[in-house]
Amino acid sequence: MNTIPTTDAADTIAAIATAPGAGGVGIVRVSGPRAFAIARAIAGVEPAPRRVAYAHFRDGDGQVIDDGVLLAFRAPHSYTGEDVVELQAHGSPYVLAALVARCCALGARPARAGEFTERAFLNGKLDLAQAEAVADLVAAGSEAAARAARRSLDGAFSQRVEALFEALTGLRVYIEAAIDFPEEEIDFLSGDEVRRRLADTQARLADLLAGAERGVRLRDGLHVVIVGPPNAGKSSLLNALAGEERAIVTDIAGTTRDLLREAVRIDGIELTLVDTAGLRESGDAVEAEGMRRARAELARADLALAVLDAREPAAGRAAVAADLTIVPRTLWLHNKCDLVGEPARREVRADGVHLWLSARTGEGLEALRAELRDAAGLGEGSAGAYSARQRHLDALHRTDEHLALAAAQLAAGAGELAAEELRLAQDALGEITGRLGADALLGRIFASFCIGK
Repeated sequence: MNTIPTTDAADTIAAIATAPGAGGVGIVRVSGPRAFAIARAIAGVEPAPRRVAYAHFRDGDGQVIDDGVLLAFRAPHSYTGEDVVELQAHGSPYVLAALVARCCALGARPARAGEFTERAFLNGKLDLAQAEAVADLVAAGSEAAARAARRSLDGAFSQRVEALFEALTGLRVYIEAAIDFPEEEIDFLSGDEVRRRLADTQARLADLLAGAERGVRLRDGLHVVIVGPPNAGKSSLLNALAGEERAIVTDIAGTTRDLLREAVRIDGIELTLVDTAGLRESGDAVEAEGMRRARAELARADLALAVLDAREPAAGRAAVAADLTIVPRTLWLHNKCDLVGEPARREVRADGVHLWLSARTGEGLEALRAELRDAAGLGEGSAGAYSARQRHLDALHRTDEHLALAAAQLAAGAGELAAEELRLAQDALGEITGRLGADALLGRIFASFCIGK
């Protein structure tokens, strides 16, 4: 989609988008105070808000460019919150280029990437999280991701953020009132009420953070690192999940020396699988470098697949357990179960989920795919998922840090410092929906949109 805005002496702007659509239809969209005047000059009719009109679209010499449909929306009842008109014509690149040129001659200019959605945000039609959800919906690679983006666009994520923001406001009012009236006989700051309210706010934040993490995985996919001792079947597992021979497989321990990445899609969600060198104490210099890279990759992983040889799982676990402490989630895979006569199965233990499978025969792989779907956000609870971004997680983590500091200050009797930490928590939370945010941040966000949005 190509886009166009305009500036005149009064600094008013109109925006145009062109897009060959389904059925050979192209759209030129104009947004801004001069939109109706531009449409009137091109179509020769007065745009009627929310009514469709058939018209001849003419150039500056009065020659017909094309026959088409004119659709108009008066501010604030439009996507951008401004006057908007759409010239719907045939999708010929020549026709659309001629319409765009005519709009430019009447004072329009090309819009920046994301400018329509940016205007919707600036005009109060969307908050910042909803605006980002527009781009997420356009880029969705699966039905689940599209539904999550749609829920964020409808305000599901923003409403939870705003509810938490209001809870923080109430808590700040309570604490600051206690500070302002120290002559009261009751010490409100040391009572159970303020601690209970703060603990409740922290619990709500933890729930919101968990949902946002799922939303990020739905949007960005899952970074999965395959680890294990040498010759446990890591490369065979990568090949089985990828559906093709991507990694060299031999009976020689230490065959894999470097990282091997493969993108795999499960129900539309992208997983980046990383096969790594086997982890063990010995090995030559090249293998040692491979193990160093494997451990560095684990620091970036969303999920680790710890592949154990089902014939000696205890030794395999001992070889990798220490390296997995930095990974948020681990699946323990007892590979080669066919060699020990054990059926594929699933067990939940204190250290996580254990699966028995065979990468060679394919037995148990579907259960592994189900676990990967769940880890990517497609499991139970995904029906209410919403899309989120890494910057949202960063803001929520900073909010959590400030709430923890506020609790510590309250415990020390420092009410003023606790109130300041709550203010900083609100500032961090406000960045998500755009209550607070620097112009530079807004510029980076909308620059990532496609042209026409």
